Amino acid sequence: MNAKFEEIRMSVTPTIKVPPLESGDRLTRPEFERRYHTMPNLKKAELIEGVVYVASPLRFASHAEPHSLIITWLGVYRAATPGVRLGDNATVRLDADNEPQPDALLRLEPEAGGKSRITEDDYVEGAPELIVEVAASTAAYDLNDKLKVYRRNEVQEYLVWQRYENRLDWFSLREGVYVPFTADETRIIRSQVFPGLWLAVSALLNGDLATVLAQLQKGLATAEHEEFCDRLRNP
Repeated sequence: MNAKFEEIRMSVTPTIKVPPLESGDRLTRPEFERRYHTMPNLKKAELIEGVVYVASPLRFASHAEPHSLIITWLGVYRAATPGVRLGDNATVRLDADNEPQPDALLRLEPEAGGKSRITEDDYVEGAPELIVEVAASTAAYDLNDKLKVYRRNEVQEYLVWQRYENRLDWFSLREGVYVPFTADETRIIRSQVFPGLWLAVSALLNGDLATVLAQLQKGLATAEHEEFCDRLRNP
């Protein structure tokens, strides 16, 4: 009798459907993740200050190609710097209301002084040392709400490439405030967190990857980078 009753109960109990993620939804982080997990074909969604942002299809020249230049630049640095971890569109659990999916990030493991870790379910938790975003324009949320979130969570360096203006801003966290890096007379910016990570700004903005990598190699050849590698090898 009990088995028959359970069979009947299951047949009439409605299946609860999980609503899809939609831009503008206000969700908790657990609910955001629950809905994201039910949408395997969704490539990018973020929770910023409790609000959902679902990415539109990405165009080639305005996003995919510049994104590839950034990843190549950071990938060469990672290859020459043991102990540094590189992520491409990795979900980052920052706090209860924020779970961004930055275009690129560089991080250190906790034993090397890093502020983030990899969770048991394979997500980044905590603030990576460097985050890079390819933004549509200065009006994008990358330079507004997201910048405030990264600053509050103490992401040490934040680089934003605004494609509409073809402008690059690289910020360094100093006493709780993001201060823009100033390029030198040769238009090179040098990371303070990752010694040897040099960026030829004009070359990047012009899509000149060969020059970007040539300048990076100069940074990798410095004594500062070698000392940094030694510290990473012997934390």
